Amino acid sequence: QVQLVESGGGLAHAGGSLRLVCAASERTFSNWPMGWFRQAPGKERDFVAAISWRGDITAYADSVKGRFTISRDSAKNTAYLQMNSLKPEDTAVYYCAATDLYGRDLYREMLDYDYWGQGTQVTVSS
Repeated sequence: QVQLVESGGGLAHAGGSLRLVCAASERTFSNWPMGWFRQAPGKERDFVAAISWRGDITAYADSVKGRFTISRDSAKNTAYLQMNSLKPEDTAVYYCAATDLYGRDLYREMLDYDYWGQGTQVTVSS
């Protein structure tokens, strides 16, 4: 079973940047669409970004569009979320997820994802 491990979270000031990394335990990850989600305290887990298995198609939540960039390196079984121009409202636990579903280029719904990391905390101070 594929295991996903996030890293790169931490504390940033508003306007700053962080890069999250999602490392997968198996090469099959490189053939699957994946996504990033986040959950702020007391709120539901929300979609942030998604990427096709080839890495050529991406999608973003409106709240992060133009500030965050999702990418992947299939040779390293790794995906990334570059977060720029951070805002205090970006504070949340960030999760990467992968799905072995086929049929669409990428997926935005939590229920479409079968594999999840443990999450990494991102805190943005004002």
